[in-house]
Amino acid sequence: MDDESLLPELAARAARLESILRELGGAVVALSGGVDSAVLTRATYAALGARTLAVTADSPSLPRRELRQAEELARLVGVRHLVIRTDEVADPRYAANPSNRCYFCKRELFTHLRALAAQHDLPWVLYGENLDDLADHRPGARAALEHGVRAPLKEAGLTKADIRALARCYGLPVWDKPAFACLGSRFPYGTPITPEKLAQVEAAEEVLWALGLRQYRVRHHGDLARIEVEPADMPRLLEQAAGVVERIRAVAGFRYVTLDLAGYRRGSLLEGSEAVHAPEPLQRGRL
Repeated sequence: MDDESLLPELAARAARLESILRELGGAVVALSGGVDSAVLTRATYAALGARTLAVTADSPSLPRRELRQAEELARLVGVRHLVIRTDEVADPRYAANPSNRCYFCKRELFTHLRALAAQHDLPWVLYGENLDDLADHRPGARAALEHGVRAPLKEAGLTKADIRALARCYGLPVWDKPAFACLGSRFPYGTPITPEKLAQVEAAEEVLWALGLRQYRVRHHGDLARIEVEPADMPRLLEQAAGVVERIRAVAGFRYVTLDLAGYRRGSLLEGSEAVHAPEPLQRGRL
């Protein structure tokens, strides 16, 4: 890093990230459009140049807005970028929506990325897990281990706050983007996921985005949509409640639209859930 405004500790971790990336010799980077993957893509391209390939997986669980943002970020960075189609929803193990659903999604993704890495003669596949993710429920991390996928942000000791600071330093517009998870996270575990239900959630959340809200979720409970927003945004939402209900019913087809008074919180669908389902036996893989 050449920005002297970074605190010494963060500058040291950023230098460690650069060192890790330079040693790779080439990499495919999973670019979702969030701040973690954006920083990783920018840093990898800065370290490896043309030996970097950014890849975004397009599927029914990815909102069109997120796909467009990933494409815009790739153009901003200047990196080679591919959009590929993945079909995790067609996997009955994913569609059944167990609590380790993300394991099957990431396994589908990493299988495609490893194939692309071999095709383009790139030795590594990277994704944007960070140090803070170690304390979260992340079944996808097991799929990464099985497929030999590396997480350089975590290896360099970077936290979410560090990554946001680097994103701002890099001039990436997503530096303050709220946390986002795929649309599959909007369903209580055990509720089957279909492309049609995912489209319902996306349409309903577009209504909230149009209101100017930044942090929100629409949880799918059959014919009921449960909205989570930050407590500070509740008065604004309630002032426009009639119009919001009308629009969500019209575009998404829900019969009932409710506001969760507990507000937005990560992992709300884990509340009261049973133990996490174990994925299939570990199979270590290398490129």
